Amino acid sequence: MKAMNLTKKILVIALLTAVAACNTVKGAGQDIESVGRAGDRAIHN
Repeated sequence: MKAMNLTKKILVIALLTAVAACNTVKGAGQDIESVGRAGDRAIHN
């Protein structure tokens, strides 16, 4: 029974970590895209 609870806790932690990592990668992609747009505007203006 204790092993089952530990397994559930580890699964929840892994799931939350994966969700947080996806959010971080998405945010980094948006930041890079924003810098690209700013650079493009600076070149063309």
